[in-house]
Amino acid sequence: MTRYISLLSAQPELLKGIQHGIEKESLRISPDGKLSQESHPSGLGSALTNSLVTTDFAESLVEFITPVSDNIDETLGQLADLHRFAYQQMGSELLWPLSMPCFVGGEADIRIAEYGDSNIGKMKTLYRKGLHHRYGSVMQVIAGVHFNFSLPAHFWQQWHQWQAGAESLQQSQSAGYLAMLRNYRRLGWLVPYLFGASPALCGSFLQQKNSALPFEKMGQGTYYLPYATSLRMSDLGYTNRAQARLQVDYNSLTGYLASVDRALHTPEPRFAKIGVKVDGEYRQLNSNLLQIENELYAPIRPKRVAESGEKPSEALARGGIEYIEVRALDVSPFHQTGVSADEIRFLDVMLVYCLLQESPVLDCDGLSEAARNITTTVLYGRDPNAQVEVSGQLVGLKVRAMQLLSEMRAVAEVMDKAAGGYDYQAALAKQLAKVEDPDLTPSARLLNEMQQRSMDNGCLGMHYAESHKAELLAQQGSNFYSDDALHKVAQLSVEAQKEIESESSVDFEQFLADYFA
Repeated sequence: MTRYISLLSAQPELLKGIQHGIEKESLRISPDGKLSQESHPSGLGSALTNSLVTTDFAESLVEFITPVSDNIDETLGQLADLHRFAYQQMGSELLWPLSMPCFVGGEADIRIAEYGDSNIGKMKTLYRKGLHHRYGSVMQVIAGVHFNFSLPAHFWQQWHQWQAGAESLQQSQSAGYLAMLRNYRRLGWLVPYLFGASPALCGSFLQQKNSALPFEKMGQGTYYLPYATSLRMSDLGYTNRAQARLQVDYNSLTGYLASVDRALHTPEPRFAKIGVKVDGEYRQLNSNLLQIENELYAPIRPKRVAESGEKPSEALARGGIEYIEVRALDVSPFHQTGVSADEIRFLDVMLVYCLLQESPVLDCDGLSEAARNITTTVLYGRDPNAQVEVSGQLVGLKVRAMQLLSEMRAVAEVMDKAAGGYDYQAALAKQLAKVEDPDLTPSARLLNEMQQRSMDNGCLGMHYAESHKAELLAQQGSNFYSDDALHKVAQLSVEAQKEIESESSVDFEQFLADYFA
């Protein structure tokens, strides 16, 4: 890494223009703290075609999407505007401020998202029905924050020259992103330790699971693990055990695409028992290990913006890797929009560090080690005796975290040179403080606040939900999007959905056959 730090110190402008995008999920809840049974608010437009506000698995699971931007304040301002606009359209409803769900009575209380009568809309709903049959709906309403990251084109042009290899610029860029991704997989346990905010969950969620973990009870119905950081990232959370035998290849783009394709065409006996079309009604898109590529559950994924009608893997094969999607972030209850500028800046530093570090091949043993480190961290990360594995050797989690964050200082310094100021180093310093004092982590803060206020998970969640809504609605003016502009986007999305539905001429079965051909 020393060589690259030296080169970047001489040309810090190469790191100017890092781009971000945020996709943030939130459950709509009723004023009594229960999952909303209402349809997606009409004032938010069409969930099928609105590029800024849509739904994920359920009608009640709203997803806010910011456009790509190289300005962190702009991104967070856009996210705040989208939240405020949503509150205006939701009446008395609130947005649940935690990743793990609010009170959920049962599977039947979760309405699968609906996208209209077009073939693509029907397919999106059917895909979600398949998820329901495969994994249950309760798991699917766990919320998270997806962080999209890309380095500017001028960086990759210089990077290509530094590699002095025979491969093309596109190949060099893809190889660089994959190197970043491999090292992130190795070090990804840092993220739930530093930002995990789901050490507790509602008993209604736990009733849906068969867990042998030593939960302790708080209040009327909250269960927690004393040293947990992110139950969302545990086997109780958003995981897919059926994919445990799927070894995704992160060592080359060709290998990655081949492993995804294999999963898309590998029959899964458990899913075959569900049936694809039973008594004339579809239950899932197919019975393979993955219905479509989106079903691949991974903490980080290589991505490229797809052209119309193009599948994600086809886009990657055509143009190489364009950006990285980090999917391991909990929703933070301590911030109105669930994510902070310090979190974004730290992830910037961490991802650049992962690129600059040597990144050897990641084999099955390496992936297994990474998975064990995640499990340790999400369940017991704040335990003073917690240990992680480093190339097969056990090391104190705190010792390893301090070592890694100390090494990231050089990256933060160069990034501050590029941006001007001290923001990246300040963000890193705050993460170092969390390692030195685990009580500063979001997970510890949540548990401590519940105990100090004598509030269980549900009461504290409602406290933050009400507070965030009041604060955002009280703000004067907009940061980026005016209310008129967002009303216009919503209106246009409704018209776009009607147009798509009017153009649907092929019957649904033929549409699916063509899609999977």
